[in-house]
Amino acid sequence: MPLENGSLVSEFLLMGLTDNPDLQLPLFFLFLVMYMVTVLGNLGLITLIGLNSHLHTPMYFFLFNLSFIDLCYSSVFTPKMLMIFLSQKNAISYRGCMAQLYFFSFFVISECYVLTSMAYDRYAAICNPLLYNTAMSPRMCLSLMLGSYLMAFFGAMAHTGCMMRLTFCDANAINHYFCDIFPLLELSCTSTYINELEVYIVVGIDITVPSVTIFISYGFILCNIFQLSSTVGRSKAFSTCSSHIVAVSLFFGSGAFMYLKPSSAGSMDEGKFSSVFYTIVVPMMNPLIYSLRNKDVNVALIKTLRKGKVLIKINMSVNL
Repeated sequence: MPLENGSLVSEFLLMGLTDNPDLQLPLFFLFLVMYMVTVLGNLGLITLIGLNSHLHTPMYFFLFNLSFIDLCYSSVFTPKMLMIFLSQKNAISYRGCMAQLYFFSFFVISECYVLTSMAYDRYAAICNPLLYNTAMSPRMCLSLMLGSYLMAFFGAMAHTGCMMRLTFCDANAINHYFCDIFPLLELSCTSTYINELEVYIVVGIDITVPSVTIFISYGFILCNIFQLSSTVGRSKAFSTCSSHIVAVSLFFGSGAFMYLKPSSAGSMDEGKFSSVFYTIVVPMMNPLIYSLRNKDVNVALIKTLRKGKVLIKINMSVNL
């Protein structure tokens, strides 16, 4: 039955990462463990930041939102991918596919601009420490987050709206583990020129603008660091920024490789496997990157565990 946009397809079939039956179970357990680490890591950071008042600063406000975004966007497609590995239930409705595309786009674009806000926060903290509280006031932080989510909303609407204008006739097998843009464009039986143009414009803006902003911010930061006479001061400034630099490099590098390369470069299978990096590995790595070398987070974790032990002892004594 034709849908509202004129498509003859009512559902799509997600082909997953591989059709090799011998790899299905090992891959299921691998990605299940990775997803559990992602959920526990990001929920843990969200909980620590919420419970510890000394983490109620602009940097951790952005980190709180980054963890929320990573948790959400990894949850958009990972449970469905796990179902494909385990039960071969790879069908997804047309509306479900468009919803998955929208939420995936929304959270990925949000992450681009949250990482940009975090770079500006580091610039304000290192280059203008005396004006930091003014530059990164609560109102400014909320404005940056609102701007990030608005950019994500408009970008996701552009991707999904342009996709819904296409007609899908007979082919409905998506050579991917979720409803991504380019695998869907391959199935369209109408011209995709406008869609491809829209992708390069929107993705170009969402990668170029944050990347340039981050590059300029860290240019000023490096100039400021090299002017410090104290070796300890330099080391502290570098350690403050190193986690963010690693996270930015992983996210923007893998995203640019996937969406800004020419369509003729590489096969769709290569793109499918490379997308695992920014859709699954990056959300899993972010909590580890921001916590392992972060003294504030480690102190908050120790305090929270101690409070938990005290509460357990109190409950046990009351019950006795």
